[in-house]
Amino acid sequence: MFKTLLADVDGRLVVGIVPVTGKLDLKSLAAAVGGKKAAMADAALAERRTGYIVGGISPIGQKSRHETVLDETAELWDTVFVSGGRRGLDLELTPAHLIRATSAVVADIAR
Repeated sequence: MFKTLLADVDGRLVVGIVPVTGKLDLKSLAAAVGGKKAAMADAALAERRTGYIVGGISPIGQKSRHETVLDETAELWDTVFVSGGRRGLDLELTPAHLIRATSAVVADIAR
């Protein structure tokens, strides 16, 4: 199970997808997209820009396309679960399909 989080990296929103058991390493996320500094995005802004409510933000089908970084541990699994766009709804897909659907880069962004 992976969670979708949004961060402000040097003034732009970036999606980080990490295991639900871990935390998003903001410094590593910024480095993965060539940024310097990252902070968690404002919840209201994240909802406006993705079209989803916090707690149910899906990495797929957002209102605006955002740079996306998937934690490298996802590739250890045959399939992963991510939010389907509302609380309690999850999608199961292969890491390769998630990467393709979101144009994600893979990096070590979880702690």
